[in-house]
Amino acid sequence: MKIAIAASLVVSAAAFSQEASRREVVSAGAAAIGAAFLPAAANAAVGESPRFSVFGLIGDGSSYSEGAAYGTDQSSKLYSPYSVYGEAGDGSLFNPADPSIAGKKKAVLAETKKRLDKLPKFIEKKAWFEVTTELDRYMGETRAAVRYLAQTPEQKKKATAFFKAIESTDINARRKNQEACAASQKESVAALAAFVSSI
Repeated sequence: MKIAIAASLVVSAAAFSQEASRREVVSAGAAAIGAAFLPAAANAAVGESPRFSVFGLIGDGSSYSEGAAYGTDQSSKLYSPYSVYGEAGDGSLFNPADPSIAGKKKAVLAETKKRLDKLPKFIEKKAWFEVTTELDRYMGETRAAVRYLAQTPEQKKKATAFFKAIESTDINARRKNQEACAASQKESVAALAAFVSSI
């Protein structure tokens, strides 16, 4: 922003001058822009070559490659030679066995039930955009929660039945098929209840 302002001031000042040619105006603008970039180059030392590191093996070991110097500043072993993250373990911030995560996923399913219960009034009014929007708005989160909570083959089967029911509701809303959409909505609520009762 500052560069553009400086360049425009130089060019506009030169443009008002009767004696300045077009070439002088352009060269003055280019000089102003070039001067704005000079401080960025001031960090390099005279005679110093660029520092680089290739996989932390070749080059300058003090250069920070990929933001973590390939493990030289990490306190634990990395996930892989190409990663800046440590291996998953007991000290990890995310623990899949944490019971609070399952609680959050179940709360998502409770919210999903509320959203599915809104659909009949939209279907009755033939407000198809509202039906598809309500399904699009939250069902990504719902899918993630259902996939996380479905552990046994029976639960996975019920999850698939629920997914098919909400997809059928969405397709029938897009086709503006009121009867089929209403039936699919009821099926999706029943499939969700069956899944929730299995976890």
